[in-house]
Amino acid sequence: MICSIVQVTERYRRPSIMSSTIMHQPGLTPKAEPAADAAGDDKNPALLALGERVRRLRAARGMTRKAVALAADVSERHLANLEYGIGNASFLVLQQVAGALHSPLAELIGDVTTASPEWLLIRGLLQGRDETTLRRARVAIGDLLGTGGGAADAGRARPQLVALVGLRGAGKSTLGQLLADDLGFPFVELSRQIEQLAGCSIGEIQALYGQSAYRRYERRALEEAIRIYPDAVLATPGGLVSDAATFNLLLSHCTTVWLQAAPEDHMARVAAQGDLRPMAASREAMADLRQILAGRAAFYSKADLVVDTSAAPLAATFQLLRQQVRQTLALPG
Repeated sequence: MICSIVQVTERYRRPSIMSSTIMHQPGLTPKAEPAADAAGDDKNPALLALGERVRRLRAARGMTRKAVALAADVSERHLANLEYGIGNASFLVLQQVAGALHSPLAELIGDVTTASPEWLLIRGLLQGRDETTLRRARVAIGDLLGTGGGAADAGRARPQLVALVGLRGAGKSTLGQLLADDLGFPFVELSRQIEQLAGCSIGEIQALYGQSAYRRYERRALEEAIRIYPDAVLATPGGLVSDAATFNLLLSHCTTVWLQAAPEDHMARVAAQGDLRPMAASREAMADLRQILAGRAAFYSKADLVVDTSAAPLAATFQLLRQQVRQTLALPG
């Protein structure tokens, strides 16, 4: 059995190299938790910018401060100080936080485009461009590299693989099954495919092997779905957009639909399913949820279509989704 209680026990039994020293890091002095509206006039601008990047990356990954602190082996207070711009973190602490967020250290400190002169030249060409121009550049690069650009490229037939994206509780499973039945397509939940590949549940994958391993399974599951199904309705995990390569693959091979919903509806729908994890265990559940939505909205908005599942009852929402998808795929309505 891949996922055994023995593995879980051994994973948490191993001592951390940093655990005995992290509370004594000279570069990250513990301070009292800052107030949210504390004046920032006396704070270092570079540290404020660093803290903002940490918060943004944490939101994009859908991780609470407690989860990042645990993964990075630092205290929540240290991480809070870093996010508020009052913690002058040491290099090792920044390295641990970057690892917990599955981001290059360069991205955490603010520059991922310094690897070579070509990177700098490309960055110069793209600097200050609007979103439409940047999208055209991304599509052109995808075509040049043979990875595909976008599903809506001019002169290219629309993919019949329809992918629903959005945070958990948006209605992907319910509306996805209805849409698949209406179109006569198979309905595929990528989360179930991931579990089949791994031989255990998603929770066990993350507990035993971590987020990086989970993202690899997610990518493999999407690749297989694209290979196997010429037409289907695909419900994707809410965090798929966190991995740029996987999201690029989705955009290139699928007609994508963002199922958008209000934070309150996300929370209520997940709770109605009898699952109060992960957000409802936190006293700051709604604030965390809003932050995750804010961090991912810019990525979800890259979808070809957007349907608000909070604006109308289920039947009316489905009719809107059905109409938009059929029109986009040039199918009779």
